[in-house]
Amino acid sequence: MPEPAQHADVVIVGAGVAGLLAAHRLTRAGVPTLVLEAGPCVGGRMSTEKVDGFRLDRIGRLLCTSYPELRRTPGLDTLVLRPFSPGVLVHSDGRRHRAGELPAARRAMGALTTARALASAPRVPRPRSPRPTAPLGSPLDHARLARSLARLAGTPVPRLLARPELPAADALMGRGLPARTLDGFVRPLLSALLCDPDLTSSSRCADLALLAYARGRLCVPEGGADALPELLAAGLPPGTVRTGVRVRAISANSVTTEEHGELRCRATLLATGARAAAGLLPGLRVPDFHPVTVVHHAVPEPPLTDPALLLDADRLGPVAYSAVLSQVDPTRAPAGRALVSSTVLGPPPPERELRAQLAALYGTSTSDWETLAVHHDPEAVPAMPAPHDLRRPVRLLHGLYVCGDHRGTSTVQGALHSGRRAAHAILTDLGVRRAPTAGMVPAAA
Repeated sequence: MPEPAQHADVVIVGAGVAGLLAAHRLTRAGVPTLVLEAGPCVGGRMSTEKVDGFRLDRIGRLLCTSYPELRRTPGLDTLVLRPFSPGVLVHSDGRRHRAGELPAARRAMGALTTARALASAPRVPRPRSPRPTAPLGSPLDHARLARSLARLAGTPVPRLLARPELPAADALMGRGLPARTLDGFVRPLLSALLCDPDLTSSSRCADLALLAYARGRLCVPEGGADALPELLAAGLPPGTVRTGVRVRAISANSVTTEEHGELRCRATLLATGARAAAGLLPGLRVPDFHPVTVVHHAVPEPPLTDPALLLDADRLGPVAYSAVLSQVDPTRAPAGRALVSSTVLGPPPPERELRAQLAALYGTSTSDWETLAVHHDPEAVPAMPAPHDLRRPVRLLHGLYVCGDHRGTSTVQGALHSGRRAAHAILTDLGVRRAPTAGMVPAAA
């Protein structure tokens, strides 16, 4: 930890992905920057627990290969994304059905990000699984869904944002899709992407989530969620990030820590979660949150060989979606074992209820599944009810800034984009020429 007299132009409080991306932009522009993190490691909620050779994400947020910040951020060019199989598997009426598979449409739309992500991932042989029978809805319904997603993939973001804003559940009714397609595919998919089981989120946030899905592939970082923030931290100058430092007060030109007193600076960027940010800046709005619980099981054999995301359209129990994550990313489990990770959009459920639903979803007994971890976060995802400001201010006043997933969309893309916006605001106020970068996207996807 630097002495109080040591100089840093910008002090960033919080080493989540938003703060780390902002640090990248600032240091690339030649601005001395210091990142302070109260925890023992970087990443915030994007952390991974290691247990007996398994890698267990604490809050396993889904990523899309089409997220713009994943390809525009220096330091993430070596990030390996492990994609799920195209589309999703939907469990309904006692069977699993393939839905939302659009390889031809994505090629037509030039989904370059997907190709790069697939090319960068090591080739791992995967056993073939029988294709599900009895599609959701008629072949005509599938064609309508494919056409709708392909049209969405080619829609400019400003046009999406110009649509009337409603709760997502209400907006879906006017999209021209049959009820079977909405209930069997769109609603469970959006619930998984937004961590919002009742789809109270803004329809604009829902449209951006579906846009990312239509343009790319659902994926996870190879090795665990913490691979992303660790890559960002590793790309910063040595000594930029300091962990185990608790901040108790901030201002536009100073940061006061518990252990090391006051650090003077020219600007302060608050990059913590929404509630912690409000604790340091009284009056900052604290949103409602969607609670998330992730349950990890070690299993002797993979109950599903398809590296697919499995959704429960019938809501048989608390699990919203599940996956044999070791089939998607073999580094998540030791040799000879398999890892099943399941996400509950709510508090931890009773064990018996959870296992009964997983047995139905995978069509196998769960009696020999070993529970490795149950991770619950009551404030995992900031809520985005309509009306929702997709570009909440990151500049509070000259010298004082804030970023995080509570400033735009509550996704990894939204958090990264807010860090980029905050860095741009700081560089502008400091009169520093920004490092060359690609054009800004209109809003976080």
